[in-house]
Amino acid sequence: MDLHFTGDEPTAEEKAAVDGVTVSAAAPGGKRTYLLPVLHAIQNRIGWISPGALNHASRVLDVPPAEAFGVADFYGLLSTKQQPQAVAHVCDDIACKIRGADLLCSALEKLHGPEASSTDGKATWHRSPCLGLCEQAPAVLVRTAGPKHSDQLLACARATDVEAAMRGSEVWQPPLTESLPQAGHAGLKLLKRVGEVDPASLDEYRATGGFEALRQAIEMGPAEVIREVIASKLVGRGGAAFSTGQKWNAARSTSLPRYLVCNADESEPGTIKDRAILEGDPYALVESMIIAGFATGCEHSYLYTRGEYPLAARRMEHAIRECHLRGLLGDNILGTGVRFAIEQRIGAGAYICGEETALLNSIEGKRGEPRNKPPFPTQVGLFGKPTVINNVETLINLPHIVLEGGAAFATIGTERSTGTKLFCLSGHVARPGVYEAPFGITLRQILELAGGIGGGGKLQAVLLGGAAGAFVGPNDLDIALTFEGTRAAGASLGSAVVMPFDDTVDLRPILLRIAAFFRDESCGQCVPCRVGTVRQEEILHRLKAGRTLTSPDGEVALLKEVGQAMRDASICGLGQTASSAIESALAKFPIFQDKLRESEA
Repeated sequence: MDLHFTGDEPTAEEKAAVDGVTVSAAAPGGKRTYLLPVLHAIQNRIGWISPGALNHASRVLDVPPAEAFGVADFYGLLSTKQQPQAVAHVCDDIACKIRGADLLCSALEKLHGPEASSTDGKATWHRSPCLGLCEQAPAVLVRTAGPKHSDQLLACARATDVEAAMRGSEVWQPPLTESLPQAGHAGLKLLKRVGEVDPASLDEYRATGGFEALRQAIEMGPAEVIREVIASKLVGRGGAAFSTGQKWNAARSTSLPRYLVCNADESEPGTIKDRAILEGDPYALVESMIIAGFATGCEHSYLYTRGEYPLAARRMEHAIRECHLRGLLGDNILGTGVRFAIEQRIGAGAYICGEETALLNSIEGKRGEPRNKPPFPTQVGLFGKPTVINNVETLINLPHIVLEGGAAFATIGTERSTGTKLFCLSGHVARPGVYEAPFGITLRQILELAGGIGGGGKLQAVLLGGAAGAFVGPNDLDIALTFEGTRAAGASLGSAVVMPFDDTVDLRPILLRIAAFFRDESCGQCVPCRVGTVRQEEILHRLKAGRTLTSPDGEVALLKEVGQAMRDASICGLGQTASSAIESALAKFPIFQDKLRESEA
């Protein structure tokens, strides 16, 4: 390979950071698959990716420096520009915005100067998209580089907390049970151990029935496990709602080797459910991944964990290591000869990597840009091999299906949406958090379960499914929360975000924040999304200012045209859903009517 380098050389610290990552030329996909871990190592040690460090990483991994820079520059948690070692990423997305994020940003600006600047060269701050701690907003991720690198995700953050974390102090955080109002309740399935069992203890997990499902699955054999999954009617919980059993069957008919990938990169604003499992019941996910790998004939897997979840990543790494030591992962699981390995990859702040093919590119050491489909991952996936991709919530249903039977699982919920679902409640709700309920519960019932509206006013709107979802009004509370029920109502269940807004909230900045989110998170690969998300935001700004190019009705019509173009021609779901919430809000609520009347006058 013809590699062209600049004259920049790495420092001793930068060389040590790169050389500290174990790299194997024999790994699937070659050495390039270690590019993201190496970039993390540099960022964690130095605080940014310098030209010298990038040159050294490129030499070690045989990656062209221009391509390595393109990857490093792609992610929000990596910086190719010099910055202080302590950086606070302050979420100002919609859930945090209505819980004081802008006031927190103002306080940090007084202490450290404007965003991305530094008064003392030691610390700085940035506004950030959703950090996945919506139930305890406002949230801040503080990253401190150095030999003792640390990441802290702060809940209900105050400026004094951020200051302490940037100085290297460990700030007290509320226990996970604060985010699980149902913790300890009878009848829970997916959340039954969270908050009740020590997530670091393999023995406690096994004492509550852990790994019994794996033992039974091995006795049943792969074909029978897949039959039970098909009988359960389990569909993907990431939003696409595709049949898990059909996906597995498609993979079983392909050639070897095959790979299993667990998508734990939940980046949809308002989504907090997978974090609860990763932090609170990590062994359940390990067991579920082994069952999935055994059933589909995959012996190697990757767990792609969201970069904004430092505690989740640490707990998963601990669980994987303990299972290897105790014979529950490796070449002879439970003495049965079953082989399976899990390798964790940490994301670096890119919403688009929640899209399955963008995630595969990220693991391979490329920019996280979606691929055209077909071929689908079950045919040509990771490293060009057949790949099964499921998200966290989908996988953790497997032990219950194996132990109780697919037919019993299918009796819960509705005919087309079976089992229980994890709902993510934040915003103006009395008891925000993760809730487990059978499919078919209504929007009204889930809000009542969470204590009702918790703001200072009356219910104005509810965002369903996150930024890629849709707004509904107070007259829509009897919508059944199923894939088919929300679809029939012109909404989307998506990742089961339920975010109510009371009537003290001005929805205009909320829509503008959603538009800014999609504009910023678009990977830029395809024109409809790259240009459409920018034009969408521009139209909203004109409507808000009352300075339309043509007529107000013409601007709204243009907004719809842009949305339709993105839906029809974008490569992936980001562009296809970027206008959904905005168009639904404009159709249901008189959001810009005052400005439109002023413009007409």
